[in-house]
Amino acid sequence: MPAPAGPTVQMFGLVDSRPTQAALRFFKERRVTVTFVDLRRKPISPGELRRFVERLGAAVLLDTDGRQYKDLGLAYMGLGDDEIAERLLANNGLLRLPLVRFGNAFTAGSADATWRSWLAGTAK
Repeated sequence: MPAPAGPTVQMFGLVDSRPTQAALRFFKERRVTVTFVDLRRKPISPGELRRFVERLGAAVLLDTDGRQYKDLGLAYMGLGDDEIAERLLANNGLLRLPLVRFGNAFTAGSADATWRSWLAGTAK
C-alpha cells in the first residue's frame, strides 16, 4: 500500500525569479510536493488566471514594483480588473510572482506566513 501523499501546492513562476526560488525552497524544506509551472515555457491559461483574479483581485496580481510595470507607464493609467487581467495574460512580466495555489487557497508574491498556516492546517 502506498504511503499517504503529503500536501501539494501548484506554483506558477519563473525559474530565474528570486521570489519564485525562495518559495520553491520554502516548500522543499517542508517536504511539500510542488507542481511547478515555468511561465516562460507555458504561459498561465486564461482560466487559471481568472481563478486567481476571482480570489485575490487583479490589482494584487500586478507587480507594481517590477520594471515592466514602470516601463509600460501603467502607474499613470486607471485600469480596471478586466484591463489588468488582459495585460497580465499578454505579459507574464507583470505578474507578482510566485502565484501559489493550495486547494482553494491562493497567494501572489511571497507569503511565508500564509503558507505556514496552510501547512499547519495539514499537520496531524
